[in-house]
Amino acid sequence: MARSEMMRIRTNELIAATCLGLLVAFNASAQESNIYIQCPTSTLLHPDTDADPTTREAGIKCDHLAAGDGMVTMADDAGKELYIFSFARLALPGIDGAPDEASGEYPGWVMDQGMLAANAPAPTIAVDEDDELFLSLTNVGMAMRPDLFDPHTVHWHGFPNASAVFDGVPDASISINMGATLTYYYLAKDAGTYMYHCHVEAAEHMQMGMLGNLYVRPRQNKLPAQSLNGFAHTPWDEATQTGNRYAYNDGDGSTRYDVEYPIQIGSFDPDFHDASFGVQPLPFAGMRDRYFLLNGRGYPDTADNVIHSTVDPLGHTQDSQPVDSLITAAPGEKILLRISNLSVTSFYTLGTNGLKMEVVGLDARLLRDDDGNNMYYLTNSLTLGGGQSADVILTAPTTAGTYFLYTKNLDKLANDAENFGGMMTEIRIN
Repeated sequence: MARSEMMRIRTNELIAATCLGLLVAFNASAQESNIYIQCPTSTLLHPDTDADPTTREAGIKCDHLAAGDGMVTMADDAGKELYIFSFARLALPGIDGAPDEASGEYPGWVMDQGMLAANAPAPTIAVDEDDELFLSLTNVGMAMRPDLFDPHTVHWHGFPNASAVFDGVPDASISINMGATLTYYYLAKDAGTYMYHCHVEAAEHMQMGMLGNLYVRPRQNKLPAQSLNGFAHTPWDEATQTGNRYAYNDGDGSTRYDVEYPIQIGSFDPDFHDASFGVQPLPFAGMRDRYFLLNGRGYPDTADNVIHSTVDPLGHTQDSQPVDSLITAAPGEKILLRISNLSVTSFYTLGTNGLKMEVVGLDARLLRDDDGNNMYYLTNSLTLGGGQSADVILTAPTTAGTYFLYTKNLDKLANDAENFGGMMTEIRIN
């Protein structure tokens, strides 16, 4: 059933009134409460080194996410819109137009900006090794499903947490209820490609879209100029975007790259999403994905600009899928693909046509044996199950052209019933 038909069944007037009432209620309660964002300027590991106590020390990273709902648009000709749960990035207090905490307006601003703002995939999180990440999560509630009071968490998949309280698994840590905020603390110690997701009712919340790219860049990037076992190294300078970058602390420059792209494998079952939107029993046992996605989009939208979706009956739109999967490079450049699979239903195989992929890392670990020998391997296809990741380096050919990264599960090259779409994107050598 099309979303427009579902909306007519439920009636625009009823939903609009519910959404507006919920927005007003949240805004009023938020003004009376506080959303406390923990973001220190210095820590024991990164002490204050200058005379300005308001300046945040390098190595301390802060982020703020909202957990809620929204809509995404699929790549079939009809542009079917699916209801999702997911995360959205919010500005920290006093930054990028957000009011500061002293004004008392920040909680209301968070609710206004965070509701109906869900992204697919969730905002990308990238930090450097040895960084301390303070990640605040605010549960803003489900504007389209005001009958739901689901708590949410952030689970950094494959990461050894300092304490179970920050792991996001509800059995051993804190779940965040509507209107509440928790700041997670992470000390990034191992470089590699990870992923994050909500771990509350995981099969449901992950199918509904609470999935994001996450990776840690190695400390080797910041080493002073030197030779790494015969490889001339220039430290990476973030301000000028010059120097050498690596996928891992390899010691020999073998994982150096010029450009990087996160590629999250995923898939949606439209019947499951429609049932959640329509307040129907959820078909867990019959879950069958029919939209096959890279970074929340099917081809040709994978190589397009930001995707906008209608998020409420009043016609408001939201940048629902801001992360494309278009891969571009100059001839001869090395391309690092940070590939992860967060599907809750299937294994998927990604491959290339005309380009070889060198797999240098799996599940956030450099492929190297106990004696220090590289175990990298060349392939044109890579199979990952749910929760697995891989770091893959491609060397761009010396001539310009367009290549494809696509699933070798050929029945997944579709946007539901429409062929020549789905899990595919372009590699453009300019």
